[in-house]
Amino acid sequence: MSVITCIEDLRVLAEKRVPRMFYDYADAGSWTESTYRANEADFQGIKFRQRVAVNMDNRSTATTMLGERVAMPVAIAPTGLTGMQHADGEMLAARAAKQFGIPFTLSTMSICSIEDVSEATGGHPFWFQLYVMKDKDFMRNLIDRAKAANCSALVVTLDLQVLGQRHKDLKNGLSTPPKPTIANLINLATKPRWCLGMLGTSRRTFRNIVGHAKSVSDMSSLASWTAEQFDPALSWADIEEIKKLWGGKIILKGIMDKEDARLAVESGADAIVVSNHGGRQLDGAPSSITALPAIVDAVGKDIEVHMDGGIRSGQDVLKAWALGARSAWIGRAFLYGLGAMGEAGVTKALKIIHNELDVSMAFCGHTDINKVDRGILLPGTYPVA
Repeated sequence: MSVITCIEDLRVLAEKRVPRMFYDYADAGSWTESTYRANEADFQGIKFRQRVAVNMDNRSTATTMLGERVAMPVAIAPTGLTGMQHADGEMLAARAAKQFGIPFTLSTMSICSIEDVSEATGGHPFWFQLYVMKDKDFMRNLIDRAKAANCSALVVTLDLQVLGQRHKDLKNGLSTPPKPTIANLINLATKPRWCLGMLGTSRRTFRNIVGHAKSVSDMSSLASWTAEQFDPALSWADIEEIKKLWGGKIILKGIMDKEDARLAVESGADAIVVSNHGGRQLDGAPSSITALPAIVDAVGKDIEVHMDGGIRSGQDVLKAWALGARSAWIGRAFLYGLGAMGEAGVTKALKIIHNELDVSMAFCGHTDINKVDRGILLPGTYPVA
């Protein structure tokens, strides 16, 4: 592909270059995928008010998140198996985020470890996402490792107490690294760039877990451990305990209801993320963008509200901001760039989103993102509380 102009171009290229099971892992939702599709589709009905004869010089998309200065209101979301989209994927994405001036969030279920990412970015602060697990000693160890790596915020994901079924993962026999089945070997033979990258790295398993969790010393023991670890008994008391252990800024991810948003405020969180896990958990839940206004209306004055789900352009970021989100987190958008072109692809994705955000803001008559509100949206086209 000679000219890449949008995130869809990166998606098409990633689909060609990434093994089927890992591409499908990123580009799939649970059950019928209705929520996954709605996350993206529901942005399309929201329309802008175009303004003219406005001075568009000296535009700025810079703002702050949790007191951190950022180049635009975008953060890279935590995504599992990122290092299977491209060799050393988390390290490359973190470097791209640092260079661009936005936060990067590392998943517990990453291929590259906390220490790998810290070393790759020269000790630059990043966010770490924590799953609440039954092995409390391991969880406490993760928190201590995140502190040692200079992580500036802890993201606690609340919506993975049980796993939504993703049909594609079951049909593909998803595993890390891929099992040497005939179907996998045939598919891998068509992905020489990916294979060469993987041959050149030692990071091919869940390095935050293997060698750190009790009884998990290799891949054979990892699968059974993981299947038993996500804690269905998660409660707000657990959040309070995690906050005490962490002692720093904490973000609660997976809020889709205003009552849960109020409880999150009461828990002492610094920010929440309106998120349905990219449509990968409860199929049939509303899209994140339609859930956003009611939550902003309920708690937006008390806590910083972020969102993720369906962000594929800078225009989506602008719409989310106008409806009260102080940040839009991107998952698939950066994964497509990573799978397509490695670190350069993540940088390309960020540049595309920034340019679309900047130019669209100008068309709406604004030069400073911090002064943009829902007044840029056409009444009757956007969701309300």
